[in-house]
Amino acid sequence: MTMNDLRHRASLLIAPDGSAVPGVVYLVGAGPGAPDLITLRGWRLLQSCDVVVYDSLADARLHAELTCERINVGKRSGSHTLSQEEINALLVRLSKAGKRVVRLKGGDPFVLGRGSEEAAWLAEHGVSCLAIPGVSSSVAGPLLAGIPVTHRGLADAFCVVSAHPRGEDRSFTFPAYQPQLTVVVLMGVHALPRWQASLSALGYPANLPVAFVTWAGRPQQRTLRTTLANCAQAAEEFGLTAPTVAVVGRVAALNAVPAYNP
Repeated sequence: MTMNDLRHRASLLIAPDGSAVPGVVYLVGAGPGAPDLITLRGWRLLQSCDVVVYDSLADARLHAELTCERINVGKRSGSHTLSQEEINALLVRLSKAGKRVVRLKGGDPFVLGRGSEEAAWLAEHGVSCLAIPGVSSSVAGPLLAGIPVTHRGLADAFCVVSAHPRGEDRSFTFPAYQPQLTVVVLMGVHALPRWQASLSALGYPANLPVAFVTWAGRPQQRTLRTTLANCAQAAEEFGLTAPTVAVVGRVAALNAVPAYNP
């Protein structure tokens, strides 16, 4: 298949006015928190779909007043509305019934959101799928707290790492310490003491700044600034809860712009 073929195929998956097409599943990134941070393309599809299958981190104001069918498939730590296998089967069933389906996911659907797994499953079952980028909390969470993930003279690169709880015999995928690197940790509240110890063992300095941004882009957004050595204790005293983005690196001490107050 040539590039022109791919472009033509993609053009058939969305109407000329930007609205949804029957039988297609749209993996839409809802963005980080506030509903006005979704992309225009995602918003147009959301307004024209027959059914929205939404995650817990997608702001409810995006879909609460829609007249279409709304299905909650949110998964939070220790509480799953549907299993991933059930979500996959639901998307196939809805699309094959000729529905215009928006699968609404927090942040960006392909950044630690299992969107690519859902896309692969849909392809295997003959379902047309289009992914719509969203603003990832990995960069927007820090920004909304006034923290840049890169800054000339302090950080010229950043990486995003999942700290979702794993088996005790599994290690985290952290890089070796580099002074010019910012590490953004997602889904890390539950396993904070473990990844704190992992970074320390890799040579990350005890006094390295760490910031936690919780509920980024929401009215309840709060920021905690501390150091690597003190971050677990500080988070406990702060009452840190998910969803939280952690920033590890020299930029975590910056306050480049006022924090966003939605």
